[in-house]
Amino acid sequence: MEQISIIDSKHYVDQEVQIKGWVANKRSSGKIAFLELRDGSAFFQGVVLKNEVGDELFDQAIHLNQETSVVITGTIQEDTRSKFGYEIHVTGIEVLGTSEDYPITPKEHGTDFLMDHRHLWLRSSKQHAIMLVRNELIRATYEFFNDKGFVNIDSPILTAVAGENTTDLFHIDYFDEDAYLAQTGQLHAEAGAMAFGNVFTFGPTFRAEKSKTRRHLTEFWMVEPEMAFVHQEESLKIQEEYVSYLVQSVLDHCDYALDVLDRDRETLEKYTKLPYPRISYDEAVELLQKNDFDVEWGVDFGSPEETFIANQYEQPVFIVNYPKEIKPFYMPTHPEREDIVLCADLIAPEGYGEIIGGSERESDYETLRQNIIDFGLDVKDYEWYLDLRRYGSVSTSGFGLGLERAVTWITGTKHIRESIPFPRLLNRLTP
Repeated sequence: MEQISIIDSKHYVDQEVQIKGWVANKRSSGKIAFLELRDGSAFFQGVVLKNEVGDELFDQAIHLNQETSVVITGTIQEDTRSKFGYEIHVTGIEVLGTSEDYPITPKEHGTDFLMDHRHLWLRSSKQHAIMLVRNELIRATYEFFNDKGFVNIDSPILTAVAGENTTDLFHIDYFDEDAYLAQTGQLHAEAGAMAFGNVFTFGPTFRAEKSKTRRHLTEFWMVEPEMAFVHQEESLKIQEEYVSYLVQSVLDHCDYALDVLDRDRETLEKYTKLPYPRISYDEAVELLQKNDFDVEWGVDFGSPEETFIANQYEQPVFIVNYPKEIKPFYMPTHPEREDIVLCADLIAPEGYGEIIGGSERESDYETLRQNIIDFGLDVKDYEWYLDLRRYGSVSTSGFGLGLERAVTWITGTKHIRESIPFPRLLNRLTP
């Protein structure tokens, strides 16, 4: 007898099969029992009919506890009443592992309780679907950049310098030296670009920002491409192609997950259309001021401002060329204005905020060195980074996409903590 995964049920209609999995829930009515089964690939229903299986097997079925691990034998049937479309008519049950007093019952639970039991909450259908989308975004990321000839470079997690600013670094005692958890892989990716042309890093990054918003994690994963001989316009084109590719990949490969999440496909389809609209920082400030936002030129935008700007469009929107004073030391001054830099943030629709931040990189040695000093950083810590400008400097551009923000947006999830298997928040280090 063939052992199959639930997600492949459509290929085995009217065939007797075995499925190894868990009992996510159950209910019974008279002489029929319904088992909600999951196996890691999907959830579907097992139907147990007393007059077909006999008293002993039926009694076993109705006494299965939530999250008992089982081997189910039965025949796959079409089920037009469910979105999944298939079920299994059970003829045999083998218990592999019992489960007593499973803490996450079908009733409503508070967020803190669920987060305390995150290691178990991942088993639920919604969390499972979100992780399937996350997995697809990771797969599609490698596919996109590999197809374009990018080389994957692994940047270090432990660093001696700040990549963004010094206010939200996690400090570590590194054999009696000061070290920090990396805020970004960008600086090392620039070294990679000088060696390979086009590269991308993909790994965990850390921010000690004491924020409790629904958009922030202290540990998150970043995709950070870096491109030699590339200016801002070319970089923006890669950025929008990449995001469009991610959304299309979810549409193409995550039907089951999108059904579980009840995510509207027509809405997602809009996000695959290129090019994405662009608005300058100056225009964004003017737009906000005309609509009664209390913002002055020179401040960074918060969630309400980003949401309002995004709501003016049906696609992600680039905000380009922010004030120099609010951006990092490595961004170059605009060739026509001393007060702004060549950079862009990509703002997602539906109130999800910034999902990409990017810029050109300052290529002039003396200017970059002075920027480091002006930002209050120690030049000695950045000598290796300055070497990239000493020896064959070229124009480079890059950007960073926060994986969890992209997952949250594409899945339509309300809070970023559900977009990563084990979130690290200001007040949470376990499980």
